[in-house]
Amino acid sequence: MSQKEQNVNNAQAVGEAVSGVEKFLKKNGKVITWAVVGVIALVAILFAYHNWVKLPNIEEAKAQMMTAEEYFRANDYEQALNGDGNALGFVQVLDEYGTKAGKDIYFYAGVCELQLGNYQAAIDYLKKYNGKDKIILGRAQCCIADAYVGLEKYSEALKSYKNAAATSDNEFSAQYLLKAGILCEEMGNADEALALYEEIKVKYPQTIEASEIDKYISRLK
Repeated sequence: MSQKEQNVNNAQAVGEAVSGVEKFLKKNGKVITWAVVGVIALVAILFAYHNWVKLPNIEEAKAQMMTAEEYFRANDYEQALNGDGNALGFVQVLDEYGTKAGKDIYFYAGVCELQLGNYQAAIDYLKKYNGKDKIILGRAQCCIADAYVGLEKYSEALKSYKNAAATSDNEFSAQYLLKAGILCEEMGNADEALALYEEIKVKYPQTIEASEIDKYISRLK
């Protein structure tokens, strides 16, 4: 086939393709138009929802939670949790806004319940906290363990103390391991308690717990 014939064939193929597109558009033009309009409308709705509904709700939730956080820092756990009659507590903020103010609200509510002696409620809240902050995650696990101790579920408590230490893996881990060791002693597991105390001495030598750990070790040896 000559170059001229090839060019003619190519031109015919292009012409047929263009003609096919034109026929398709003529036949389905309205459908395509409405589809495009629908996509544009959906994008506009999502944009409006994000800017006029979602963001204002987040800011309102955070504002509502500020007073509860102030009560929490003042160790007034009852009003932090349930409000003071004017400002909302963590429970009401969760009911009205969910986690729009942040996932930390589960941690705050759980600690309040723990301090008020409501151990199962504390566990329920704290288990819902799944933030990315390793320090708070470790603290949440420790509080869960404290709540289990309050419920006299010592095996679950020991597991949670160990989880707390493994989650944090920093100087805070020493206090979690110390609590685990003391609990082991109370449960009659002296060997495991000794291993936990020695772990504190080796892994976290600069901590306050490590500075006093020898007396625990000596007692068991």
